[in-house]
Amino acid sequence: MSRRDLGLLILIIILVGLAVYIALDVDHPSWFENLQRWRPEGLRDIAIRYGLDLQGGLKVLLAADVPDDQELEPDALETARQIIENRVNALGLTEPVVQVQGDRRIIVELPGVDDPELAIQTIRGTALLEFVDTDGTYFPPGTPIHTSVGGEPTGGVADAFVPTLGQTDLDPLLEPVGPEYVAPLTPSLTLSPTDSLTSTSPTSPTAPAAPVTVYETVFTGAGLEQIGLTRNQLGEYVVDFALYDDAAAVFDGFTTIHAPLQGQDPYYPLCIVLDNYVVSCPVISTRIPNGRGSISLGNASFQEANNLVVQLRYGALPVPLRVETSSTIGPTLGEISVERSIRAGIVGLSVVLMFMLIYYRLPGFLADLALVAYALLNLALYKVVPVTLTLPGIAGFLLSAGMAVDANILVFERMKEELRAGRALRSAVEAGFSRAWTSIRDSQVSTLLVCLVLFLFGTNFGASVVKGFAITLAIGTAVNLFTAVVVTRTLVRLVVHLAGDWLSLRRWILGV
Repeated sequence: MSRRDLGLLILIIILVGLAVYIALDVDHPSWFENLQRWRPEGLRDIAIRYGLDLQGGLKVLLAADVPDDQELEPDALETARQIIENRVNALGLTEPVVQVQGDRRIIVELPGVDDPELAIQTIRGTALLEFVDTDGTYFPPGTPIHTSVGGEPTGGVADAFVPTLGQTDLDPLLEPVGPEYVAPLTPSLTLSPTDSLTSTSPTSPTAPAAPVTVYETVFTGAGLEQIGLTRNQLGEYVVDFALYDDAAAVFDGFTTIHAPLQGQDPYYPLCIVLDNYVVSCPVISTRIPNGRGSISLGNASFQEANNLVVQLRYGALPVPLRVETSSTIGPTLGEISVERSIRAGIVGLSVVLMFMLIYYRLPGFLADLALVAYALLNLALYKVVPVTLTLPGIAGFLLSAGMAVDANILVFERMKEELRAGRALRSAVEAGFSRAWTSIRDSQVSTLLVCLVLFLFGTNFGASVVKGFAITLAIGTAVNLFTAVVVTRTLVRLVVHLAGDWLSLRRWILGV
């Protein structure tokens, strides 16, 4: 046995062992728990995720919140559908069904939603972020204000904030200006912390009856070029952002005009407003030319902070939406149907394994080992990627398993033909694999192209069921190329190396 085959055998053993560890949910040893601490917070544990048909979830019917006689822009609902799909995908929800119904409604189906209210708020929220010039007036967090862009306060994403901070809790934009003040190298805008995001309405001071003051918006969240989520030294989640050049130039000009003179204390506030509610009013202490800043979210959880990032990243919906109906639904197939489907799959694979063993004997047994490795590697990839498993996805897995056996049949039949023609065992084995490879390669490539077409169809037309089938079939086909060729060939070469002379005298064991 060559060094190359020995190396492949060691690689196969390592991969199968790792697949068993992941697929069968072996308890994590202490060293793995230590590694887990370095994973980014918010990533899900390694586990198979199930679709709406297997685990249930949330179904929401959204309608355009405009008068019936008002015509919508031709692409308004389709744009809204794409934004909603981006939002739910960014929240970690896979296999969502987001599709337009008629000319004024959108259907959203979300599998495995833990907090329906928070999901609905994220889907339909506008998240209009404004940097507002309040003419030097400080407003406590949670104050509703009328802005030149956002108009009057109507409630929205900012309803999630319940600020309780006073002016003494404000963090300045930069270091306080004093006699020994030295401007930092990278000035940044830092918003004051807020309490955790909840579904209750903010406590706002009583607004003056009249007249209504409209405050000028310096720039909006449309100027955001980059946005991300980190944590500060206090463990609070922080939304870091960078502005496009145009917005950064406006920001630079505004901070240049209102920055205090040398030796003076900072005094001019720039209010950060989300959906017409003040998040914070930090004061300007120096010019900020680079257009970079951060928003501290205080005691907000990861899910709440991530929701805000998603809403800001994907912008406002082109048309206001209202929730017509929302319902939490159970699995459409039910536990009994799922168990029967899995049982049918196990029975089918067992019959295939038995057929290979009886008809091809020793090569069939080696193919069965490769097929078991194939199943373990697929299940491990479903957890690691992760793949949302639906009933069509299970069908894609079973179909790819049948194709894995088909590749082995091509090899073994070619190998039997070479043995009948009088070739030696070793040369017959090599000829069987080399001459069957072109047929295996062409069939697998054709299947992958079909999977790509199905995936693109499901992406463009909202047919998530088709996407699930295409993903599992593509993964199975890719794994099949490894197990049907590399694993089976390595095992056959190992057996021929150990017992080649004995098998040459007993060709019936090879199925000839």
